[in-house]
Amino acid sequence: MEGSIAGQISRFIDYLSVERGLARNTLEAYRRDLARYAAFLGDRGIGDATHADESLVSGFVGSLSGAEYEEGKRYRASSVARALAAVRTFHAFLLREGEASADPSEGVVRPKVPRTLPRPLTVGEVESILAVPGDADLPGLRDRAILEVLYGAGLRISELVGLDVDDADLDEGSVRVMGKGSKERIVPLGRFATRAVKAYLTRARPSLARERSGGALFLNQRGGRLTRQGATKMLKACARRAGLRKRVTPHMFRHSFATHLLEGGADVRVVQELLGHASLATTQIYTLVTGERMREEYFAAHPRARFARSRPKVTT
Repeated sequence: MEGSIAGQISRFIDYLSVERGLARNTLEAYRRDLARYAAFLGDRGIGDATHADESLVSGFVGSLSGAEYEEGKRYRASSVARALAAVRTFHAFLLREGEASADPSEGVVRPKVPRTLPRPLTVGEVESILAVPGDADLPGLRDRAILEVLYGAGLRISELVGLDVDDADLDEGSVRVMGKGSKERIVPLGRFATRAVKAYLTRARPSLARERSGGALFLNQRGGRLTRQGATKMLKACARRAGLRKRVTPHMFRHSFATHLLEGGADVRVVQELLGHASLATTQIYTLVTGERMREEYFAAHPRARFARSRPKVTT
């Protein structure tokens, strides 16, 4: 079936949105990767994705591996692997829809991606950040609630800013979250987060709210729904004020939530449900983090594990 690659990509994105219910940010990532793929094929005179063969898909992967997206900055292996995954899903869609007779990406080798473990904050570092916002003004009340919910429920930043007032059940101490793929889950908030949200709703949100606020839980200074960028900027400012020199992101709070639960003895399958992970394998990476920390503590503390220290010479 003949068609333009632009139309094919458009139908594919519609499928991901409507049939699979992927989040807007995920759809945009697919759109960007496939736009690069379409440009690559177009430069080679291919205007229909069903005319691509394995050598062209391999060539696209190779071109990304050696390309710079900014001067002096090359695509990481993880970015190349993500782009190939997008192309594979795209071609699988064309095959399933009967627009193609074969999948040219099937035999293309995925680039090796070095495994990087999440970098959680320590409990002390989290507590130092949570202690920064005061409760004497509206921004402080709001920021404390945001930070407590991020850490107390382990939410993705997109999940946090998407919360509505009705999603918080403060009597039960829980929050209803719409996760990836429009999958809903109920997550406990914990005592501190519940208390912080109550204080924000009682003392801060009514003053921040405007006609445009709607049901949004967390509002910016103009009364609109807080954005991911706004929440991230606030967290970074609090980390600096807490004296942390490392780069702190909302996702590090989520990493810390999972790691601290596992270190405290939580079952990995429970943590999987709390995080909203579709696959247990995604959650199990946090068990590697706790195992690595256990090794560090062991070698730092056990008298028969430490490196031998030079002993003072005994003179007679």
